[in-house]
Amino acid sequence: MARRRRYNLRPVGQQKSNNNHGGLPVFEWLESSSLGIWVGESLWGYPIVLGMHAIGLAIVVGIFVMLDLRLLGVIRGVSFAAFQSLFRLAWIGLVINAVSGSALFSSQATTFVESTPFLIKISAVIAGVIVGVFMQRRLARRLADWDGADSNIEASAKLLALLSLVCWIGAIFAGRLIAYL
Repeated sequence: MARRRRYNLRPVGQQKSNNNHGGLPVFEWLESSSLGIWVGESLWGYPIVLGMHAIGLAIVVGIFVMLDLRLLGVIRGVSFAAFQSLFRLAWIGLVINAVSGSALFSSQATTFVESTPFLIKISAVIAGVIVGVFMQRRLARRLADWDGADSNIEASAKLLALLSLVCWIGAIFAGRLIAYL
């Protein structure tokens, strides 16, 4: 199997040690696991897993951002009933992201676990999922009213939509910053 080198993108002097403080042996084990080595060092592991991560991201974030924009009145041509059938797909996208994200994490666990952008990303994703569950439940209860007229959408639902946008956009920005900070 062809192996690629891991590149530490941190500036010299800011590079992480291999956990000399001894507090995170599970993360070292994860990096040395077959999955961690395949993702981190094989020619195709990282690109395949990263591609799956992008697909999962596009699905889950795409659906929730569209719902957020619909709730905020930015998009008016899509019925709320259409989102009911898309939630299952959104949660499938989340599972794809969780699996692929775990695999990506395994390749550099000791670095990621101490990375501020990574921790922000994970926090934003967890918050986005919690908000998404609340939005799905609210939509199920209010579907007929909301499809009847945009004026029936409560301010609290719009606030949830705004919070959802902040979570997902924050997760995307923090995720991109992981490689640079």
